[in-house]
This record gives sequence, structure tokens and C-alpha cells, in this order.
Amino acid sequence: MQRCGDMNGPSLTGLTARIVGSVSQFEPTAWNGLCGTTRGLGDYNPFLSQAFLGALEDSGCVGGRTGWLPAFLRVENAAGELVGAIPAYMKSHSQGEYVFDHGWADAFERAGGEYYPKLQVSVPFTPATGPRLLVRRDLDGAPVRRALAQTLQAATAQLEASSAHVTFAAEPDITALEDAGFLHRTDQQFHFFNEGFGSYDDFLATLASRKRKALKKERREAVSAGITIDHLTGSDITEAVWDDFFAFYMDTGSRKWGRPYLNRTFFSLIGERMSQDILLVMARRNGRYVAGAINFIGANTLYGRNWGCIEDHPFLHFEVCYHQAIDFAIVRGLKVVEAGAQGEHKLARGYRPVTTHSLHHIAHPGLRRAVADYLERERREVARAIDYFESHTPFRKSEQPGSDD
Repeated sequence: MQRCGDMNGPSLTGLTARIVGSVSQFEPTAWNGLCGTTRGLGDYNPFLSQAFLGALEDSGCVGGRTGWLPAFLRVENAAGELVGAIPAYMKSHSQGEYVFDHGWADAFERAGGEYYPKLQVSVPFTPATGPRLLVRRDLDGAPVRRALAQTLQAATAQLEASSAHVTFAAEPDITALEDAGFLHRTDQQFHFFNEGFGSYDDFLATLASRKRKALKKERREAVSAGITIDHLTGSDITEAVWDDFFAFYMDTGSRKWGRPYLNRTFFSLIGERMSQDILLVMARRNGRYVAGAINFIGANTLYGRNWGCIEDHPFLHFEVCYHQAIDFAIVRGLKVVEAGAQGEHKLARGYRPVTTHSLHHIAHPGLRRAVADYLERERREVARAIDYFESHTPFRKSEQPGSDD
């Protein structure tokens, strides 16, 4: 695709980049040498594994007519060795991203421009923060990230895309992309932070007394209809369990989105390829499962993703999705629970507001100016919202960040 320019170091001279149409075109050993991709290592993010990304492709959830066309970028050194990569997709719409730019598209097209196709750097249908500029672990990351940022801009032009969007990015990718001129956007989520708790009761002890009593009551009422909760992972997740979970997913997803993004084949494939990275929290009543939530297990983080049910019970959603995730994280010693997008109701359950980040390269100067102006105002509003939510957490005053008590 392009020559990236020479860099210091014997493995970083004469870099070149090209676009490939599938994650399967990366040799497994090369892909697993990139940051965040390998189970068992301290930076592992399950959504960056070839197992997860490949399952999206092999099941037909991306590719074809889905509007998510894989266009992964790979950067190689003069010896043809992989030094970095970007998980990217050509998009013909803005669905399944959780960072909303429909207004930008509408405004640009009303002005006579063409917003689609655009280049999306993300894990499809997954609002979870993680690396986006993937660097080989044994290399100095900063120069490779600079090359990857430049590569992304060049690919946007080569593919005749209007823009490139890097969503749910983490440091140090944020800095590299800002340095390359990408516009910075912020939003908010709610995450639980495990402060070395030995038990759920240890966590409850950090809450104000009234909030603590409310959560205990909520958890009791959630299972009061004779409901039991199972944690399933590994070989416990059978095809019959997937059938049950998929029924929940389709019922809830159809009501929320009209057409759920993931198909039944996808769940079978991740069950075959990465079952040790999956936690299904399943609620049973009268001998059958009636609700469930899927979580993915990273090196330090539990990622809550999809939930569904076929029976409505008060507080069961909160129990299955949020309280049980905290229980599991404490037992496993995981530091964070990311419980997905949005949801101010998570605040009362011990999840704290956090800032999420996306970076945007806009090719058209006029659209870039308009978006930059909008994002400056939006960042201020997001910061104010996070300050407000942080002041309304259920924690005792002495547990609030910055407290001197």
C-alpha cells in the first residue's frame, strides 16, 4: 500500500504496509506476537484474539452484505516480518459501533458529500476499550504506532473513504493518533474496580449503609422466585446451553435493535475456539434456564456483553449482569468489570463512571472543522457528566476518590 518511512532500530527500517481482507491472512504465530492478542499474557484482550475476530468472519457476522468488510492493515519490515497491525473494516453504515456519528453523516450528505464508505478501527459490535494500534511485543512501541497512524491515514485515502474512526481506544494509541492529527472524542461508561476485595461483603463495606442494605435486598428479591444462578465456562458450555442463551439474546436483541448482530453460528464457533475465555451467567427456574448474560475473560478484566431473558423477574437483569460479574471478578482476582455501553443504573450497583475515547481522521476540511468544533463542546459536556456521576456514587465518603477522610 505504501512505504512508511525509515525508523531507528534494525527491525524498523524500510517499513511497508498493505491491506488484507481477513484476520486469517495473518500467521497465528505472528498475530499472537502482537500486544493484546495472546491468552495467558498480562495484556490479553479476548476480543483481539484470532479466535474471536475469525469467528465473526467465519460465521458471516462481518463480511458479505453486512456492511462490515474486513480491511486489516499490516505493517512489515524490510525482511517481511510483521511489526504491527490494525483491525479495520470498511463500513457502508454506522451500525454496531456504539460511538454515534449518524449526525455527521447526515450533515455531510445534505451538503453534497459522501460519508460512506468509511474506515472503522474497532472490534465489531463490541464497546470495550483495548489496543487498536497493535505492535509486536518485542519492539519499541512508539515508532511503530506512529507508522500505524500514518498508515491508517494513507489507507483512508487509498480506499477513497471519507474518514477513519478508531473507537474505544486506549493509551498509548490515543497519544499516537492525536499526534498524527486525529480528532479526539470522549464518552462515558460505568466500570467496577476491584480494590483487592476478598469477598462481595468486602465490597459492600465500602458503600454507604443505606446503599448497602438496598443492594442486599435487591439481590435477595432477584432470586426470590426460586431462581438459581450458574456460572458456566469451558466444557460446561454445551451446544444446548448455547441454544438457550441464543434464544435469550434474540428475544432481547430483537426488541432493542430490531435485528441482532450476532448469529447462532458465531456462538458455536467461540464455544469451540475460546470457551475458557467465556463466562455465561445463567439463571435457572423450574429446571430450565430463563435468562443469561455472556462475559469474556481477559487478563485483568471481565467484559460484560450481551444479556437476554424469556421470563421477566424484578431485579434479575441487575443480578445476572452486574452483581454476578462482581462476584466472579472478586473470586478470580480480576481488577475491572467493564459492563458494556451506557447505563446510569450501574452507578447504584457500585460501578463508577469512566471516560472512553475515540479518535477520528476526517479527510474533508470543511467536515473536519465542523466535527472538531462539535467535539470540543462535547468533551466539556462529557467531563461535566462524569464529575456529576462521580459525586453520586453509592460509596461512603471516605471511599470517594480524592477524599481526605
